[in-house]
Amino acid sequence: MLRCWIFTYLFLMSSFSLGVEVDKSPLIVGDSISFSSAILDEKRTLNVYLPASYQRDTKRSYPVIYLLDGSMNEDFVHIAGLLQFGSFSWINMLPESILVGVVNVDRKRDFTFPSAKKLDRQEFPTSGGSDNFIGFLDGEVQPLIENNYRVNGDSTLIGQSLGGLLATEILFKRADLFDNYIIISPSLWWSGESLLKKVPKDCCDDKSVYVGVGKEGEVMERLARTLFNKLDNNKNNIHFGYFEQLDHGDTLHLAVYDAFDKIFNTKYLGDKKD
Repeated sequence: MLRCWIFTYLFLMSSFSLGVEVDKSPLIVGDSISFSSAILDEKRTLNVYLPASYQRDTKRSYPVIYLLDGSMNEDFVHIAGLLQFGSFSWINMLPESILVGVVNVDRKRDFTFPSAKKLDRQEFPTSGGSDNFIGFLDGEVQPLIENNYRVNGDSTLIGQSLGGLLATEILFKRADLFDNYIIISPSLWWSGESLLKKVPKDCCDDKSVYVGVGKEGEVMERLARTLFNKLDNNKNNIHFGYFEQLDHGDTLHLAVYDAFDKIFNTKYLGDKKD
């Protein structure tokens, strides 16, 4: 008898729910901007997340966080979630900011400089285009954002894996492009670790840098620590995070959260937590 009543109840509830009229509308989390890049000679797309106050506080300007690997099926959505959470008034980890996700076309091309290693070139046949891509970020992406959104001149770059390699290259060669660098699990093995043999140019007294890595094997962990040690020299604006419970595939999320906490609390909110 009990089974009969349960079946009848479930049947009536499912019938009721199927009969309810609902209104559906798209759930929009930001803007998608497509444009033709003269530097790269191809169509490119940016995903843009705007903080909740952007539309109602029209006189306010915002910091910008640029995210490599920034497509919807890569890192854009969950980094936007971290940014939203961290900027809630009851969390107050970092200021409300605009997030710009740079959608990939060929990340192996765009994130790598020409390698001296034959094996690198064989495994990454389109590699070696980072100079053009850095020019694209400098000459097209940043001006486009600055001309179309209310920005305050403060900028951050996030890169992971090959994106971390590119972020390190920019830090070493064009540190002026960004104020803060979040470099996670950087692929500094590229070209026989040659980037680490270079002396950073004009870095990093006025930059905040976070280097993070998970339990990713001797090479990746050693290279991340080498980068940190090369930049550190007891500077309190250079931070390191090691996540022994995570690996190359899942370090980014927790590391970026830690980077937001260390960089922005220290630099902007005045709450030193190291």
